[in-house]
Formats: sequence, C-alpha cells, structure tokens
Amino acid sequence: MAGTNPFVDPPETRQPQRSFQVRFLPMDKTVTVDPENVPEGHDGLPGSLLAIADQNGLEIDHACGGVCACSTCHVIVHEGFDSLPEATEGEEDMLDHAPGVGLKSRLACQAVPDGSEDLVVEIPSWNRNLVKEEHH
Repeated sequence: MAGTNPFVDPPETRQPQRSFQVRFLPMDKTVTVDPENVPEGHDGLPGSLLAIADQNGLEIDHACGGVCACSTCHVIVHEGFDSLPEATEGEEDMLDHAPGVGLKSRLACQAVPDGSEDLVVEIPSWNRNLVKEEHH
C-alpha cells in the first residue's frame, strides 16, 4: 500500500460516508471527494490530502514518497481540522522539522479526512515545487 512506513504507526482512519469538498490554497481550487471513489494515490495513505491533491493535479512536495519520513508535505488546515484523525507520534516527530508549524499543521500524506465536514487546506509556499523534471 502506498504511504506506509514500517517504523511509524499509521493513524486510525475512518472512511468518508458522504461526499465532501477540499479547497486548496493559494491556488483556490476546490475538489469534491466521492466516498465511493476515495483517491488511492501513488504516495500517501489512501484518501489522504496528498492523494486527493495528486488525483486532482495539485502539487504538494513530498520528498519521502508520502510515508511519514520527512516534513516536506506539511500543510495548514484552516477549516475541517476536526475531520482528520489525531496525528500520530511519528507524524508529530516529523512536523517538528517543518518550517512554520502551527496548531493546524499536518502532514498531507497522513491526514485522511473522514468526510464529516469540508476542508480548506493551505499548501505553504515552501512546499510548492514549481520545478518539474522531464522524463527522458
């Protein structure tokens, strides 16, 4: 499964029971997540903010491949924070290394919304990778 790290306990997640929206800032793009088609991205836990962003063409830098082994996918959840599972000790340890951490900070690879409310998520400027490598 994408987004797993054998050295970090994954969060206890609940699958959404209804559709919900995630608004990503600063690009101001809102996406709808269907509980029947929860994103299982290449990186991050299934249904995570990272998987949702990836499925919708939004770039969130994630140097470790979305396995909770770095802090590059740090996001700030302005609304809908309570729909996320509690951060694990492993996630909190990684967040200690992220710049600009606040009370609403999470790692996008570990934050899996349960669908109980809509979210507004900011991708900080230092986490937006604007350079793309070309495949040869």
